[in-house]
Amino acid sequence: MTAVEVTQDRAVRWGVLATGGIAERFTTDVLGVPGAEVVAVASRSDASARNFADRFGIERAYGDWAGLVADEEVDVIYVATPHSAHRAAAGLALAAGKPVLCEKPFTLNTREAEELVSLARKRNVFLMEAMWTYCNPLLLRMVDMIKDGVIGEIHTIHADFGIVGPTDPEHRLRNPDLGGGALLDLGVYPVAFAQRLLGEPDRVLADALLSPEGVDLNTGVLLGWESGAQALLSCSVTARSAQDASVIGTKGRFEVPGLYDPQRIVLHREGQEPEVFTLESELRGMQHEAAEVMRCLRAGETESPLVPLDGTLAVMRTLDAARERIGVRFPVDA
Repeated sequence: MTAVEVTQDRAVRWGVLATGGIAERFTTDVLGVPGAEVVAVASRSDASARNFADRFGIERAYGDWAGLVADEEVDVIYVATPHSAHRAAAGLALAAGKPVLCEKPFTLNTREAEELVSLARKRNVFLMEAMWTYCNPLLLRMVDMIKDGVIGEIHTIHADFGIVGPTDPEHRLRNPDLGGGALLDLGVYPVAFAQRLLGEPDRVLADALLSPEGVDLNTGVLLGWESGAQALLSCSVTARSAQDASVIGTKGRFEVPGLYDPQRIVLHREGQEPEVFTLESELRGMQHEAAEVMRCLRAGETESPLVPLDGTLAVMRTLDAARERIGVRFPVDA
């Protein structure tokens, strides 16, 4: 099976693989993107798929992944399973020639990520990590301003993402079989933020509080670059943090409230009043990443320049290194 050509004169038809909370949020958002339709959904059970389809007015519901992947009227599949199933779900779709937008963290480790990227490139099929932060126009504007030297050379990056998470050891955030822990679920945001600005680090240090099940509950990561720049990052499932970021340069700094989906950023420079930049877009939340996928498909691109696969692999290598430092291993690492 090969992917159907997506032209400018018709809607892009999405299939949603999984029916959890993140799938609900994405579906709600993508239905508001001009030129997008959600035509099918899949789950591991007929009842779950049918219930999801009924709530969102989706025509076709499949009680297995294979049915969705084989649906010839689906142009692209959004993988919203727990990340322990990303490799299997995205791999099934790519093997069938279906373009894929895969939730973060991309996979559980670098080996799995490399397998997906290799498969996509071998089959010449579109693949992108759903790193919506990278598609946010406000952060893209900040990146351009930093490249123009507005804050000088980056000296330090601070970023955190903490929540009060579940205490049930069977919950996916506590279960090592499901890739649980703060680092992969939340820490991916601060790590990706820092690497978007400075690239892959030369040094990775980390420390963490581990649960009895062996996943990280509260983690600090220090990234270092040969330039002397550092990133001080933290994530937690035991306490809610400000979930903010700051980028400190030799001539000023950017403050980024709401790291993962900022609506404004603030530029501070010595001797000048703070400048506030707000998000000016008709799109919101996950709509930016969906629109980027649709743009790529219509342009015949197999990778997004905003969320390049090599960048995704670089973030996975950093997450692997941090996990090694804190002693968290998953069954798939063996």
